[in-house]
Amino acid sequence: MSQLDLPVLVLNLNYEPLNVCTTKRAMVLLVISKAEVIENGRGYIRTPSTIYPRPSVIRLGYMIKRPRPRVKLNRREIFRRDNYTCQYCGRETRRLTVDHIVPRHRGGEYRWENLVSACPACNRRKGGKTLHGAHMSLLRRPYVPRATGDYLFGHYLKRNREWERFIAGW
Repeated sequence: MSQLDLPVLVLNLNYEPLNVCTTKRAMVLLVISKAEVIENGRGYIRTPSTIYPRPSVIRLGYMIKRPRPRVKLNRREIFRRDNYTCQYCGRETRRLTVDHIVPRHRGGEYRWENLVSACPACNRRKGGKTLHGAHMSLLRRPYVPRATGDYLFGHYLKRNREWERFIAGW
């Protein structure tokens, strides 16, 4: 990975985490004075005429108004919500399938509350039956995950500890 491809946390004017961009994109925002460096723990980028700090966290110089973020409903997020654990037998594995609690042919919808992670064996055992019909039960009731800063950006914290104070309180 190039030094210009490293992730940079982008904060709104009020220090709310907005997104993550590459160092290259962050440098463009800094050079055209649309952002300022908040954290610089990565050294410098040298050009023939100037030395720029290589940012880790930047803050925009203007406020971005946007609706509260939501976690997208997709396969990866269902597994993440369920902590990569089968919701029927409790087995932790990366080899999971998505199961409809109420099967689609019985009117089950594609919604957070109707989808869970299941290992292939439990998914085959349940088949197209309801929980009651298959004599199975859930370990944990499915829910819509909240789009907190930790949920959205937490996986970056392993490599970017300096982001913690901006993400934790949001």
